[in-house]
Amino acid sequence: MTGPKTDDTPACDALRLDNQLCFALYSTSLSMTKVYKPLLQALGLTYPQYLAMLVLWEQDGLTVGDVSTRLLTDPGSLTPLLKRLESEGLISRTRSKQDERVVLLHLTEQGRALQHKALSVPNCILSASGLELDTLRELQEQLVGLRDSLQKHL
Repeated sequence: MTGPKTDDTPACDALRLDNQLCFALYSTSLSMTKVYKPLLQALGLTYPQYLAMLVLWEQDGLTVGDVSTRLLTDPGSLTPLLKRLESEGLISRTRSKQDERVVLLHLTEQGRALQHKALSVPNCILSASGLELDTLRELQEQLVGLRDSLQKHL
């Protein structure tokens, strides 16, 4: 049994789920995370942990605030994730000698070694996307532009 028929006016067309950019982004993000999951499980990482490790692989010795800014997240929500990475031996967390409120993050040897194991992940994602590298880069640039515009609006 189906529910009552909805209004077919053009105004209602704007409220159809499949016409929502937010749903296209949300559902794509869910699918992307599902593709990443087995790749990252093989590395012993969750997706948020992987993102934090990517930041530290780019530049070791950052503060929690630096990583938080780079990931566009709140430092408080990052702390449990970083404690987990520390307990797994991938990073060390130390208080700054200049300001004890500041926590510095450093990769351990195990954390650095994990980077080499992670090198196959981007190619697996490229393959799963079914897109050419140039097309994927263009899409990424468009999404970053959209994100930046939305952040300016906030």
